[in-house]
Amino acid sequence: MKTIVAGREPVTPTEFIELALGIDLELFTGSATESAMERAARLDVAHEVLAELRESDPETAAYAETLLRTLPLKQPRPSGRRPRRAVRRLVKGCTARAAVAV
Repeated sequence: MKTIVAGREPVTPTEFIELALGIDLELFTGSATESAMERAARLDVAHEVLAELRESDPETAAYAETLLRTLPLKQPRPSGRRPRRAVRRLVKGCTARAAVAV
C-alpha cells in the first residue's frame, strides 16, 4: 500500500514528515554549507514560523523546536595538504620511458 499525503507520494521519510507536518525541515535544521548571513536569515524566518506554530499547532511547534537544536552535519575541511601521488621508481638499467611502461 502506498502512503499518500496531501495528494503527493513521499519518496523518503524526510519528505513524508515535511508533507505530514507542513513544514520544511531544512528551515529548522539548516545546511552545512550555509554562510553566517544565510544562517541568520534562515533562523529569523524559522523563529517567526515557530511563533505561529505555537499558536496553531503546539505539537508540531515542539518538534520544530527540537529541530532548531540539531546541528547540520559538517563537511570535512581540507587539511591543506596535497593528496599523495604515486612515485615511479626507475628500474636499474631501464630508461625513464621504459620504466613508465613497466
